[in-house]
Amino acid sequence: MNTNSVTPIFRIFDEHKAKQFYLEYLDFSLDWEHRYGNDFPLYMQISNHLLTLHLTEHYGDCSPGSAIRILVSDLEDFHRTLVSKNYKYSRPEIETTEWGTQEVCVIDPFGNKLTFVEEQH
Repeated sequence: MNTNSVTPIFRIFDEHKAKQFYLEYLDFSLDWEHRYGNDFPLYMQISNHLLTLHLTEHYGDCSPGSAIRILVSDLEDFHRTLVSKNYKYSRPEIETTEWGTQEVCVIDPFGNKLTFVEEQH
């Protein structure tokens, strides 16, 4: 078996807040949305050049408060971009770790944690 990618699924509770955080603040693109009918929970795919995520309002799909680590390059540039947006609910800092990485951690409005990691050489 060969694995080419993994698609994390994050639980969300508010479509507007999710789109504000992921599409406007983190610059993901909306790939598609699905609902089984009017007034049903939303399931959507978003992506950027780094990864693809699924966001779901369905209670049985996953637990809120999940965490992922995303290996990136140009972390300082990414951090400057985030800070320049003056997003009301997040002011992330760059952390230099004991194990030789720099990291920027952001937490979405639903408690899911995305840590962007750059390895230092």
